[in-house]
Amino acid sequence: MPRNFLRSLGPTIIVASVVLGPGSILSASKSGQLFGYDMVWVLTLAIGLMIGMTALSARLAVFLDNTLCTELAQRSGRFLACLTGGTIFLIAACFQFGNNLGILAAIEPFFDDAQPETFKNLGTGVIIILNAVVIIAVYMLRSLYKPVELAMKVMVGLMLLAFAGNLFFAQPDLIALVKGLITPSLPGEWNELALPKKSLEGNIVDPLGPVTALFATTFSVGGAFYQSYLVRQKGWTREHLRQGFIDSAVGILVLGTMTLMILVTAATVLHGSGVVLKSAADVARQLEPAFGSGAKALFCLGILAGALSSFLVNAMTGGSLLADGLGVGKYLDDAPVKHFTAIGLLMGMGVALYTLRSGERPFELIILAQTLTILGLPLVAGAMLWLATRADLRSQKAIPSWMVNIAWLSFVIVILLAIRTAVRIYLTLSG
Repeated sequence: MPRNFLRSLGPTIIVASVVLGPGSILSASKSGQLFGYDMVWVLTLAIGLMIGMTALSARLAVFLDNTLCTELAQRSGRFLACLTGGTIFLIAACFQFGNNLGILAAIEPFFDDAQPETFKNLGTGVIIILNAVVIIAVYMLRSLYKPVELAMKVMVGLMLLAFAGNLFFAQPDLIALVKGLITPSLPGEWNELALPKKSLEGNIVDPLGPVTALFATTFSVGGAFYQSYLVRQKGWTREHLRQGFIDSAVGILVLGTMTLMILVTAATVLHGSGVVLKSAADVARQLEPAFGSGAKALFCLGILAGALSSFLVNAMTGGSLLADGLGVGKYLDDAPVKHFTAIGLLMGMGVALYTLRSGERPFELIILAQTLTILGLPLVAGAMLWLATRADLRSQKAIPSWMVNIAWLSFVIVILLAIRTAVRIYLTLSG
């Protein structure tokens, strides 16, 4: 691939780096372990929708006069812009602690023999130092976009190396892989698939839970929304429309390829094993008996790169959109964006330290994050769809009809996902 082409890529590589974090790694591993190759088609659908929405976001960036939240404020009022930006900030802040714990998940398998208190002390120091370094970098670096883009390209490269190495060891069944791609199927009986239910024993029954997680962690509407900000910061104009689409397609295909590698590796090695995967570190441990310590180290390298890449960009996404929603800043070098990014980082660090030291799961925060996602995904997808169908853009024929159709389909899907999540939260809280 020509060097100039690699150099021109950037915005979607950053989006891909935040989407493929520890949660995505665990979701793909669980899907492969539970269902083998059967859910490859779900991942492919999510990738296709993500390409369409990031391409739409890039076109909105070059055809609109302002950023998306600013356009929402000017066209419909500041309240909607604040609601959109604030919701994404809170989602990012709530899930930031998962990125902190993802760092520990990458090193945890190498300290299985250590005393719990020893690992707690080590983990505390790692989390505090890492957040301090990142916050200092946020405030000290000028022209923050370029170093972030370079760092994300390095992290994505490390993830590709790590997960491709594990896939090489796995030697997957290519016929089963193709069958999973072209033969759509879902787990469970059809009468169980509509909504989550509660069993007589009080347990929540949701055969689609792992599949929903796989789809939702790959198809990130918030990441697609943020693409428009990165495109504007990159300096692209209407002359770069073709490059914008290529960037969207290549970046998300890289994301999809890495997620597929993880799913296929788990399907080949762990399907039918009966193991319970509660963290990305569990996946690394389960690979060691089959591949040896070298493969475990490779997978841990991938976890580390995924956690580090989504670590900063997740916080920057929330900080940028909150600042723009409030009308006080837009881009990475704006002081309010840096302040809100630092706040998001500190919130994630605080919850991660509490979880590490207490050994308890912050249940209330997880419920809050899920609730905000219910509000956030349809809101963000609806905002993009609304902007894409404004009369001034239609008169310019700025947005191709296929992008609008994908936006409509995405909007319907995230509403259905939100309904399922709402029912699951209700069943959880009512128990």
